[in-house]
Amino acid sequence: MRHMKEIATAAGTLVIAVGVGFVMQSSESAEQHYGKSARPIVTESNLENDDSDSVLSDAVSADILLQVKAVELTSASEASGLSIPSDITNVERTSASITDQPPELDALPEGQHCEASAHATAIPGALVNLSLNAPCAPNERLTVHHNGMIFTETTDDAGQLSFTVPALTEQAVFIMAFSNGSGAVAQIDVLDIDDFDRTVLQWRGQSGFELHAREFGAGYGDAGHVWSGGDQNIAGLITGETGLLLRLGDNLSAEPLLAEVYSFRSATSAHVGLVDLSIEAEVTSTNCGLEIEAQSLEKIANGKMKTHDLTLAVPDCDTIGTFLVLNNLVEDLKVASN
Repeated sequence: MRHMKEIATAAGTLVIAVGVGFVMQSSESAEQHYGKSARPIVTESNLENDDSDSVLSDAVSADILLQVKAVELTSASEASGLSIPSDITNVERTSASITDQPPELDALPEGQHCEASAHATAIPGALVNLSLNAPCAPNERLTVHHNGMIFTETTDDAGQLSFTVPALTEQAVFIMAFSNGSGAVAQIDVLDIDDFDRTVLQWRGQSGFELHAREFGAGYGDAGHVWSGGDQNIAGLITGETGLLLRLGDNLSAEPLLAEVYSFRSATSAHVGLVDLSIEAEVTSTNCGLEIEAQSLEKIANGKMKTHDLTLAVPDCDTIGTFLVLNNLVEDLKVASN
């Protein structure tokens, strides 16, 4: 069987705050070895990740974010007495490289029956079910902010929206903002958040990024290979048997903001060992020859988020179908005996 591996050099330079290694592998070779749905083997780099930690600041430039005004704070029934916050600047936000404002849309209707409302419910797995009711904003794009994570969604024909989000902090606040500055805020306490390790990858547009987890020695295509294209096992996440990877955002909208979140319940897992995490990007007709940008967020102690920004120069279009595999950008998870 023919194995083709090609080391990406100057054609695929990577500019980030830490040293990472990456390889490029032919999709033909991966398909021959693993089947059509498989992914390429990662060859580990000898480059070492330095110890510099960049903690996401509370005061990232607010100029490039949607202004949220006239919001209504709602929450689960047990916290219904909360008042509307007068200041939301303490909510952490991401940088301009991936959060530029989308094109302005037509002004949304205003009136006493047009207020948007949001509701949050905590569920097992440190997950939150979010719902939005915006009767005067059918089929409208909105931006969701949560503790540095940001992605865009679209309401349905009735102005409704429901989705599930992995929480990044115990006192979780979710801001849902339309392009005209209106929106809603939901808040909920997520009491089991400390049981889970959580890593986020977020980007803008059709950049081709993916987050992959290979749990406890699993290879690509094995049962322990967790990625957005595989089966998701929420029950396994809750028990600590396996991880879960959710993709957030409306991929069909124009210039979407997208995020992938990998979660593992390290505190109660029966497994001991290493979860290998890697960031990958397929070379496509959409991104070939361009620079693409992304940001990683990792939940660390005291509820803070460690962040890394990356800019990747994608090889030319004669390499379409190959994959760039970025090692050492996000920390692997070390699961100890409990």
